[in-house]
Amino acid sequence: MSVAPGSKGKVLLAYSGGLDTSCILVWLIEQGYEVLAYMANVGQEEDFEAAREKALKVGATKVFIEDLRRELVEELVIPTIQANAVYETVYLLGTSVARPVIARSQVAIAQQEGCTHVSHGCTGKGNDQVRFELAYYALDPNLKVVAPWRIPEFYERFPGRNALLAYAAEKNIPVSQTPSKPWSTDENLFHISYEAGILEDPNTTPPRDMWKLTVDPEDAPNTPERITITFKAGKPVRVTNEADGTDVTDPLDLFLYLNTVARRNGVGRIDIVENRFIGIKSRGCYETPAALCCALLTLTSRVRAYRDEHITPVFGKMMYNGLYFSPEGDLLTKMVPLTQVDVNGSVRVKLYKGSLTMEGRWSETEKLYDMEESSMDVQGGFEPTDSDGFIKIQSIRLKKWGAKVKEQSKN
Repeated sequence: MSVAPGSKGKVLLAYSGGLDTSCILVWLIEQGYEVLAYMANVGQEEDFEAAREKALKVGATKVFIEDLRRELVEELVIPTIQANAVYETVYLLGTSVARPVIARSQVAIAQQEGCTHVSHGCTGKGNDQVRFELAYYALDPNLKVVAPWRIPEFYERFPGRNALLAYAAEKNIPVSQTPSKPWSTDENLFHISYEAGILEDPNTTPPRDMWKLTVDPEDAPNTPERITITFKAGKPVRVTNEADGTDVTDPLDLFLYLNTVARRNGVGRIDIVENRFIGIKSRGCYETPAALCCALLTLTSRVRAYRDEHITPVFGKMMYNGLYFSPEGDLLTKMVPLTQVDVNGSVRVKLYKGSLTMEGRWSETEKLYDMEESSMDVQGGFEPTDSDGFIKIQSIRLKKWGAKVKEQSKN
């Protein structure tokens, strides 16, 4: 028996225009919801107007498209770089960093439009369902969530992408995925991810034509390209290109330009097996061309050690696990800038056939690094005999340990 549209309330669906959310939009209408579609422009290469028309065509009563690129860069991407945050030492958090601004905007529109529900197209096995829903509940505990991929009626009807494709054909839903290229993607100005389909076999080499953003390193230019990235309080504030004189200072334009330069030089590809927050291992391929890093000359050894031991890994896990809107997320985002006050200077970078090499760096801040002090050719105010006492003190416990080991070996 059919259910009257709108009888179950008004739902704002996070809509990408892809296979999953297009099918979900129609399915939600079949279930009796009035569906409004919400799209976040976070830098993905998308025809938003075409997606708007498609959402309206298949039944959405309203479509909202929000440009979140600037706040993504300034609020999420830059602090993630400042924290030197990665997940499991490899993943640069490209998907994770976009979720807080997307969820926050979705909740604001849902409140504005009097929605009783919000919805998303995240898989029931993945991280994004956790990221979105924890954000929803933190920002508006009264909103209800419709998560189709956790509803038996939905996932039993659509056990795989072929079933979704068949449903799309039945309902005249235009989609870009085909049975020959069924992998799922997520894209923003920081990265693009690929998963599912043939990629679920970790021993399958990604097809050459899968990669969307970056030139194959083997096909990249034979001449290296050199840029200089300037930082102020740990924030990238300028990029200059030695070859063509390009000079970019706006935060958003800066990251877009870094993407352009890195992409044409094949920089940014990774292929990993990671541990999802919910406990499942998954294989993911990522392109993160703008994630360029620098070596810091101005952090004291203890400040850097504290950041790297207590902030970097925790910040990475916090972002990966979708806990940006949490007490610990609030604390960490306030702590990161305190470690970056003296990170003022420039890094010279060479991009060449998929590699990124730092060729030099200098700091505007009074340096902790002193060339004369560390030189092998001049004294530089350092008295070598002082090292004698330092070594003796450091060796006290080692002498005792060595004597103990020697005694035990005799027995």
